[in-house]
Amino acid sequence: MSTRGKVAIIGQGYVGQPLALAASRAGYEVIGVDRDPVTRSALALDQPGTGALSPSDSLELTSSQYYAITDEIAAVANASIVILAVPTPLDEERQPDTSILEAAARSLVPHLLPGTLVINESTSYPGTLRNLLAPILQSGDSSILLATAPERIDPASPEFSLANTPRLIAGLSPEATTRTKDFYSTIVQRVEVVASPEIAEAAKLFENTFRQVNIALVNELAQICHLLGIPVWDVIEAASTKPFGFMGFHPSAGVGGHCIPVDPSYLAWSAQQAGGEAKFINLANDVNLGMPTFVVKRVLEIFGGSVVGKKIRILGVAYKPNVADIRGTPARSIIIQLRDEGAEVSWHDPHVETWMNETSAPLIGNYDLALLVTDHPVMHVPSVIGSGALLFDTTGKYRNLEGVIAL
Repeated sequence: MSTRGKVAIIGQGYVGQPLALAASRAGYEVIGVDRDPVTRSALALDQPGTGALSPSDSLELTSSQYYAITDEIAAVANASIVILAVPTPLDEERQPDTSILEAAARSLVPHLLPGTLVINESTSYPGTLRNLLAPILQSGDSSILLATAPERIDPASPEFSLANTPRLIAGLSPEATTRTKDFYSTIVQRVEVVASPEIAEAAKLFENTFRQVNIALVNELAQICHLLGIPVWDVIEAASTKPFGFMGFHPSAGVGGHCIPVDPSYLAWSAQQAGGEAKFINLANDVNLGMPTFVVKRVLEIFGGSVVGKKIRILGVAYKPNVADIRGTPARSIIIQLRDEGAEVSWHDPHVETWMNETSAPLIGNYDLALLVTDHPVMHVPSVIGSGALLFDTTGKYRNLEGVIAL
């Protein structure tokens, strides 16, 4: 089998799978390494939580003669390029947790050939490649080349894919930069070389911090407008008529997923380590983390201050439409708080079969309130109104329908 070369991708989740598919399409021999048996066994079925591929893309990947998946790190042997695409979550104190990334790097060391290019796609704080990964990966062989290319995946996006999203790259040496650019140029339409890995790392964090801060601002606006008796959605529409100096964001039940709730905290931590303070970031975190409590407060108002014995069904528990990913979803906090207030809470999500040791309930049923958190297009939300239940819409999509209470 003649290929462009062998690429090993450590981590086959929502970042690693699309990357593996793109590389195999470009003619690379791809080895996917993932120690999670659920990910490995469910990859071809595109089951919840296993990645960002559609069923057809998943089938294409697993059927490709250029792709194999394993749990053996030794499979990276003879790979000319090794890519780290592993989780970098926050710990219980909302501090950066790079333990998975560090463990992956250490496991690679015995199997890397001289001159191997190792690229970090995992999101982390500025200085991760130079100060954290380089001492590990080059500990036994200084010829190992290192670069960063932070992922920019937007799962389930109909507009932006791995191929048409520009990629930032930077190496610790000119050779590493050149080889990294050569690789990504075969799978991405536009590659932007920046002056240092720290710039690329900081840019990735700032991209999602920009969104976090602006989402927090509009979420705070929603709370202010509620106090003033003004429909926040009308305010946003009015402001959006200005053709310059304004970018519309929309309020919600809170932020979730793998980027917006996490990445800004990496940047804030970096500022703290350097003796500074990220005031906007910390405030934005507080506002967005507090939105589920605001939603519960609104529900209590709907029922005159008490939800004891009320049957409430949450519609959409994934963190965004068209995905099954429940990481960081604000639905969890809303459910817990409503139950603490005495409500009987169930949930419906066409993309999530089981969660929190519970099973998805039907869309239509015998309940007092439907609380829309995430609007999956496959859900026919207006049918809830016809069933006689109240609909509290945190997305604003159905705010103009009769009988709907909007955030």
